[in-house]
Amino acid sequence: MRSAPTILHLDMDAFFASAEQASKPSLRGKAVVVGGLGPRGVVATASYEARVFGVNSAMPMAQARRLAPNAAYLVPRFGFYRAISEQVMGLLRALSPLVEPLSLDEAFVDLEAGGAAWDAESAQVTGARLRADIRAVTGLTGSVGLAASKMIAKIASERAKPDGLVMIEPGTERTLLGPLSVRTLPGVGPATGDHLRRAGITTVDEIAEAGEDELVRLVGKAHGHALYAMALAHDERPVVAERETKSVSVEDTYDVDIHDRIRVGLEVQRLVDRCVRRLRAAGLSGRTIVLKVRRYDFSTLTRSETLRGPTDDPGVVREAAARLLDSVDTTGGVRLLGVGVSGLADYTQEDLFAQAAGEQADLLEEEHTEEEGGEEPAAPAERHWPAGHDVRHAGFGHGWVQGSGLGRVTVRFETPEDSGPGRVRTFRTDDPELESAEPLPLVARRPDVLPGAAPGLVARGSGEPSEEPLPLAGREPGDLPGEPMPTRLAAPGPDDRPSESSASIARRPDVLPAAAPAAPEG
Repeated sequence: MRSAPTILHLDMDAFFASAEQASKPSLRGKAVVVGGLGPRGVVATASYEARVFGVNSAMPMAQARRLAPNAAYLVPRFGFYRAISEQVMGLLRALSPLVEPLSLDEAFVDLEAGGAAWDAESAQVTGARLRADIRAVTGLTGSVGLAASKMIAKIASERAKPDGLVMIEPGTERTLLGPLSVRTLPGVGPATGDHLRRAGITTVDEIAEAGEDELVRLVGKAHGHALYAMALAHDERPVVAERETKSVSVEDTYDVDIHDRIRVGLEVQRLVDRCVRRLRAAGLSGRTIVLKVRRYDFSTLTRSETLRGPTDDPGVVREAAARLLDSVDTTGGVRLLGVGVSGLADYTQEDLFAQAAGEQADLLEEEHTEEEGGEEPAAPAERHWPAGHDVRHAGFGHGWVQGSGLGRVTVRFETPEDSGPGRVRTFRTDDPELESAEPLPLVARRPDVLPGAAPGLVARGSGEPSEEPLPLAGREPGDLPGEPMPTRLAAPGPDDRPSESSASIARRPDVLPAAAPAAPEG
């Protein structure tokens, strides 16, 4: 491990739910749950207000509704979250060339590689600056952990939640880890945790005391060696800037089991088209086509076929997926379908015969559709209004969908800049003056930021964009408008808890309560 806490772990606080609260004034300070709203949906993210009622990520949505019946339940807006994530990742890349994104709301940064930090003091200042810049650019908050290794930095950011910064000084890691639950360590899930508990091992200290040989006997060679090393705070993993994409996949869970074999086939084709769009957007192609089927009894079947060369042709992938589906028994019903492509490459080597067959199938399908359309015009499909998504009305302006059903849609008209809740109106779902809209930015563009410029590029006096990123690590405390000055607090008592007013104060492990409660998830 390093001699200075220059590995930074950023975790945005309740990211999806916080973004929804920031964009909707009427939901600020309220319980918000984002996820699939069908009977089989799961919670993607819950706001901290919803977590008070026991709602957490990955919980079945039906259970969440029982725990928090008065919360706002919204369908995810992934395009919106991805745009905010790109802003945050831009700020991180201004700090260092070594940024390792783990998801839309989480990343590691090697501060030393970018010259942004070289010791404890500079790392702490850089972490505080980053949090202030994230708030200024996105209007959201993120928690920062600083340590000499990735594992400890991630644990530190969990202890910093929400909206805080924790730095773990090198040499103090064992003291920090010792009393923590074994579940704190990466790779220790419910099954491994229960297995260790039955052996009388519940804390990290007890893992270290058990010894490497005993851990190998309990959980196997590879996992046992890794667990013992982590318990001793040994983590030499570097921050890797480019994480290789191993596969591209999509899947859908259905509210009602699908029994019709033709409908199953059509759903698979629709998933293929979505998967190929993602594949092409990433500039990739793949050799192995994977089909996933979860049946009515929760049994999951996976089938795959490897082509002669990588492809991104939808016709080729459709044919492979159809062949895979032929080998699966869907009697009794299907509750989930998924399609993936692996064996990825950045070039395409088409199977010309399969491609030609796919194009011919597409042509026949188009001709068939035209013939049907010439005989009788199809009835227009009912417009769908997902809860939480943006709309615009010709008379009332920008708003978002509060709910819909029975031919009606209820909209609250408000924008992120409003200081209070907006007015509510109900319309017919086919109202011609109501249409879907793009999300509005959470923070009005600052006058010194060039339109369309990447985060961190500012306008200079000449009016030309500067290629030099904002010097986050070189600024002094208080440079940003409204930014709090970093301060240090005296050691708190055992019952102290971080308050809202201390959200941006850097805390050291030697002033953390010895038995701090587990931090809520991101």
